[in-house]
Amino acid sequence: MKINDLHHWDVTYHEAVAIQQTLREKLIIPTEETTDSYPIIAGADISYAKNGDLFFAVVVLLTYPGLEIIEEKQAIAKAPFPYIPGLLTFREGPALLEAFAGLEQKPDLVIFDGQGIAHPRGIGLASHLGLFLDIPTIGCGKKRLVGHHQDVGESRGDQVPLLFDERRVGMVLRTKDRVNPVFISPGHRIGLQRAVEVVLACCRGYRLPEPVRKAHIAVNQLRLSGRGSF
Repeated sequence: MKINDLHHWDVTYHEAVAIQQTLREKLIIPTEETTDSYPIIAGADISYAKNGDLFFAVVVLLTYPGLEIIEEKQAIAKAPFPYIPGLLTFREGPALLEAFAGLEQKPDLVIFDGQGIAHPRGIGLASHLGLFLDIPTIGCGKKRLVGHHQDVGESRGDQVPLLFDERRVGMVLRTKDRVNPVFISPGHRIGLQRAVEVVLACCRGYRLPEPVRKAHIAVNQLRLSGRGSF
């Protein structure tokens, strides 16, 4: 799979912030919702080695709407950047892109375990890597990074807007009855409501959508397999 070469990763804190501010202007978030189809959906997740500096990344491709796994790629890399909230892409991005680069098939859409535009500078992991991949991406976070929202109903499909700086940057979505909601935000080349529709359609009895859930399972298996020693 072809990956755009937008910038290098060996940067300082101030350089990273400047990169985010520049790339944010390149994001495409449609204001009019579409009904584009996505025959192949990817889920991407990353896991850290305990007491170490290794990162384990997995990308899983699934058919849609059948959600059958058709390809999986892994990558292991050392952390190139310190842990700084709001700049996690510079820590996790290289390993994830390495996994994407190994794919034989190109996904039509990616769901990331992370944020899209619901981010302090409007460019979380899903948005940032969406520009590298140049395909529609969605952020599906388990925790709120920015903003505020009203209480969301207890039933599957209930949702309320996530607001930040008085802008709607995402949706708080209940994907399973009486289970904690997830935080959906567009990453790149997809609108908010379409992102919510896709995520909800990918949830099959669990809190997380299947692409992310399958990637999460696979990456933890990789980390525990002992294959992470250089």
